[in-house]
Amino acid sequence: MLKSPKTPQSATVQFLEVDEEHDGQRLDNFLIKNLKGVPRDHVYRLLRKGEIRINKGRRQASYRLHQGDVVRIPPIRQSSSVPARGKAADLQWLLKCVLYEDEALMVINKPSGLAVHGGSGVSLGLIESLRSLYPEARFLELVHRLDRDTSGCLMVAKKRSTLVALHRQIQEGKMDKRYLALVQGSWGKAKTVKAPLERVPRPNGERWVKVSEEGKAAQSRMIPVEDFGQATLVEVHLITGRTHQARVHAAHAGHPIAGDEKYGDKDFNQEMARLGLRRLFLHASALTFRHPRKNCNMTFEAPLPLELKTLLKILKDATKL
Repeated sequence: MLKSPKTPQSATVQFLEVDEEHDGQRLDNFLIKNLKGVPRDHVYRLLRKGEIRINKGRRQASYRLHQGDVVRIPPIRQSSSVPARGKAADLQWLLKCVLYEDEALMVINKPSGLAVHGGSGVSLGLIESLRSLYPEARFLELVHRLDRDTSGCLMVAKKRSTLVALHRQIQEGKMDKRYLALVQGSWGKAKTVKAPLERVPRPNGERWVKVSEEGKAAQSRMIPVEDFGQATLVEVHLITGRTHQARVHAAHAGHPIAGDEKYGDKDFNQEMARLGLRRLFLHASALTFRHPRKNCNMTFEAPLPLELKTLLKILKDATKL
């Protein structure tokens, strides 16, 4: 039976047997989840050195585990500062963000400012909070991600088989994700932005993405919803799902997203802040997928947060003057 390390320092070799629930999981994800407090880069270093073995053999981080596999983990010093599990009583507000839940999955209306994972200065992320609220759940994993400052529809799988099926839909382009974004200037007609994206490593570990021919293919369909002159509300359909795709593609098209401190326009951001914007204006408004167990298409919508609605009203009123 699978057991996680419980002490800050493991002085002996551990042997973990993979159960049915972890069948098909990537080796690196399995290790990161079970070696709580061990930095990710250290986990990958152990894999590269061959110190972690599967059935006595070396395996790459991308190896898919099989039920019955025996994972050998060498003695590892773990940090005692593991992100604390929040008290369920302090997290009850998060239950109001649940748009849908059944035995296989959940759809959450994630608020802006909440990271999906703890770490990098964030003690408690969305997934850690959900695990505290659902202590009896054997499995809770993110199906996809949203940036910390992006709000809206986010899906969590409650079974590994569900996670695998939904990941397959994403890979095959069968999951539809729509966003609303306020961009600088007048967008004009609907168009598809096709620009390959490449991750740029930074010494501090910060995520940074740029348009580059060396990057991976990426497409975003941008459809104007309402033009305010100095800004346009657009619907963004992510045909591919690269890191920071909507933000980088909008900036590449000459219409950066309001409140984007990384890829945005400083003067435009200051003007939107003067009107009351205190966050990135990017919201995952709708999510459509085929339920793996119910075998039917499902669509969920997350209403635009009040602070974003308020800004749109201010911009609309200004156009009437």
